[in-house]
Amino acid sequence: MAKSKTVYVCDQCGQESPKWIGKCPSCGAWNSFKELHISAPSPILSIGGGSSSSLHAKPLNTIEITEKPRIDTCDNELNRVLGGGIVPGSLILLGGEPGIGKSTLILQTIMRLKKRTLYVSGEESEHQLKLRANRLAEGFGYNPSEDLLILCETSLEKICEEARAARPELMVIDSVQTIGTAEAESLPGSMSQVRACATQLLRLSKEWEIPIILIGHITKDGTLAGPKVLEHIVDTVLQFEGDRQYLYRVLRTLKNRFGSTAELGIYEMMGGGLRAVSNPSEMLLTKENEGLSGVAVASAIEGARPFLIETQALVSTAAYGTPQRSATGFDLRRLNMLLAVLEKRVGFKLAQKDVFLNIAGGLRVSDPAIDLSVMVSILSSNYDVGVLDATCMAGEVGLSGEVRPVTRIGQRISEAERLGFKRIFVPETSMKNVDHRHHHIEIIPVKKVEEALRQLFS
Repeated sequence: MAKSKTVYVCDQCGQESPKWIGKCPSCGAWNSFKELHISAPSPILSIGGGSSSSLHAKPLNTIEITEKPRIDTCDNELNRVLGGGIVPGSLILLGGEPGIGKSTLILQTIMRLKKRTLYVSGEESEHQLKLRANRLAEGFGYNPSEDLLILCETSLEKICEEARAARPELMVIDSVQTIGTAEAESLPGSMSQVRACATQLLRLSKEWEIPIILIGHITKDGTLAGPKVLEHIVDTVLQFEGDRQYLYRVLRTLKNRFGSTAELGIYEMMGGGLRAVSNPSEMLLTKENEGLSGVAVASAIEGARPFLIETQALVSTAAYGTPQRSATGFDLRRLNMLLAVLEKRVGFKLAQKDVFLNIAGGLRVSDPAIDLSVMVSILSSNYDVGVLDATCMAGEVGLSGEVRPVTRIGQRISEAERLGFKRIFVPETSMKNVDHRHHHIEIIPVKKVEEALRQLFS
């Protein structure tokens, strides 16, 4: 075994130090430095057939580019998030909570592909993978071909030998925390093992131009497990998230060297697998809530995708003296800020009321344009008065009670019009970017929160 050296790496930002430090000088985190053993690469893991002495630096203008088509995953949502498909020779990291559906998403994707694929599992046996494949085949009719190869192994050296013999067009590692190499002296899943395995898989991916998908775990605070340098090594980082109590899952892009990071995909968890949701607005809206108090519809944008969602609020008198504030799918601190604006700027007294807010469908939305909808749903529940039918809104609320402009107002209006809404409340300052000739929906500009409330509840 090659001689190894010891360094200390911050598990928050990847900063290295020759000795242990209490506070990271890069990100400021305390007690984040972990010991890491690094050794020189072993010649047994040499992937290509060429010698390092034959490599020479080249002028940039002499390098020829050969365009290779992306691999179509046969999944519009996954293609959207990846920027049009899988790039040959790319290294993709997919993270998410346990049981959220990471392995199911990848398995049903490669079962549809007509590519020679090597699926390496360090967590499940061949029998367990076959049972899951049968469930997907019964649910959606995904019949795997003979080109789908299964390998249950945790040794990186044996995985590389199998890849060298099978010559796959696509590889899947499930999961990277279960793979170990003799180059690192620690147990699989440790920082040194994850870093060493990811580095060798990167070499395999680039030299043979094999796209490799790594499935990774996340920590309790929602970040990807392992050293931060793992995210710097890979080309694309995808986050699969959602509440397991609900049906919907959201696939976000945290990093993408070959596409935009502003895209997201939405899936519905079903008994036979994950179904792509091409029109999330129709899935998240229900006709039964029309006329009920405490319900308002917001035109939101997540990534580059507009959709309409319901904000549901329940306001009641505090039963135990101390009012409760609860938010599901929405930032609780922002909810408290909006309640303070309602009391200070608009004059509604809610200090002695319990306020419960819920974003329908189990999604977590961070778009500030739903502020106006949150305020309207709270007042609607407080006075037990329903909002006007076929009405939606989009607007960020400032601390002085003004309705601030939002981005992509044209897309929000078009989505509301497409779903049959008759009117939409938008910030007055955003009207300069709106062409009324292209819309057949009533657009109501508002400058202050009071204006919107007066027109909705007059």
